[in-house]
Amino acid sequence: AVPAQAAGPARSEHDRIVAFWTAERMASATPRDFTLDPKRGLPPAAQPVGRAKPGNGGNVTGASWTKGGLIKEASGKVFFTMGGTTYVCSGAVATDTRTNYSLVLTAAHCAYDETDGAFATNWMFYPDYDESPTRTCANTAYGCWTASGLVVHQGYTTAGGFNQQATLHDWAFAVVGAGGKASTQLDTTVGSFPISFSALADGTKVYAFGYPAAQKYRGNDFVYCAGPTFSDPYNDELTYGVTCDMTGGSSGGPWLSGFDEGTGSGTLSSVNSYGYSGVKAMHGPKFNTKTQATYSTADSSTTNTIASGG
Repeated sequence: AVPAQAAGPARSEHDRIVAFWTAERMASATPRDFTLDPKRGLPPAAQPVGRAKPGNGGNVTGASWTKGGLIKEASGKVFFTMGGTTYVCSGAVATDTRTNYSLVLTAAHCAYDETDGAFATNWMFYPDYDESPTRTCANTAYGCWTASGLVVHQGYTTAGGFNQQATLHDWAFAVVGAGGKASTQLDTTVGSFPISFSALADGTKVYAFGYPAAQKYRGNDFVYCAGPTFSDPYNDELTYGVTCDMTGGSSGGPWLSGFDEGTGSGTLSSVNSYGYSGVKAMHGPKFNTKTQATYSTADSSTTNTIASGG
């Protein structure tokens, strides 16, 4: 009887969050993306503006993903509230070790307010988003899952703004319980991706995915970029870059190495984090032992937690 009683409030909170995200709220959610000035480098507290100007170069620099596969089903949009504003990002399901919870990988700035020092609320994951242009959980292919806890690293929470320290720790994991249309586990419903905590060598080909909403993009289309990684010259080469013109809304979307276009499978290796005005590139953190510590904490957590170690 005790587990059943404990499940009641959790399910009630899930239903409340799903009900909060009406079609109107989802449609009006603001992309929480950071576009920086390459001439100035990373300021101490850049502001999210939700767009970036295109540049040039790259293999695939922003195209609709039309091949389906695991990447289509196990990626999606992230909706949340922060400081009284409704926001939208992207995310993907990471393989975990539990049977009663699942993990969604996204950017830390899509889970934690680095300026005000507070976790996001009303956090919801909507997989395979453009299967449902009507923007309601009831009409999507799988339904929606909500976070019981968000886990970020203390390297991000102590940054004090979106500065260099924040970019080095810009990943987060959302812990989600049963959800969707039939109160099922997320990973057993849509699948999941393994994650690597080792840095990629420059020149490694990656595929970056997300739901950009600014400029030429509509926010409903699942978009990807593909090309070799490089180290960001404006950030002391401490973070990745890949040539790409995705805009606001794509933050938190997965980067996959060893990607198979036929099956849509690969290994999570970074996330969309930030861009620069006038530079056609997306940047992401280099996963490392701190990322692994965050993942391990999330894999045993059910509430908001700040991870340490690594």
